[in-house]
Amino acid sequence: MTERVAVDANALMMPVEAGVRVFDELDRVCGDYDPVVPDVVADELAKLADGAGEAATAASVALDLATRCAEQETDGQYADDALVALAESGAVDAVCTNDGPLRERVLAAGVPVIHLRGRAQLTRTHP
Repeated sequence: MTERVAVDANALMMPVEAGVRVFDELDRVCGDYDPVVPDVVADELAKLADGAGEAATAASVALDLATRCAEQETDGQYADDALVALAESGAVDAVCTNDGPLRERVLAAGVPVIHLRGRAQLTRTHP
């Protein structure tokens, strides 16, 4: 069965910020999966990419990587809330994020989180 994995902005920014090949790692951790990105995450990345500096560069790369994901419409205004709502509703089977507070919220919703372990590997944590 193919699982749906929602990908957060910071996960898509990992290639620049942490040197992690995020989709290679998701392939390794998940096997057969469909990546999805909430529309508010794409909007957040677009705003960050309009700036300057390393964060803008990382966001620009992340926007390009987001084209590999199916965009998921959400009702929320905030990326974290949208990701939690997708997890709670069963619309996704896992969430890929390196955001500590978001990770705790998703785990509390009963959904696994895929996150950075060490310097360059992703791992899956179950609730």
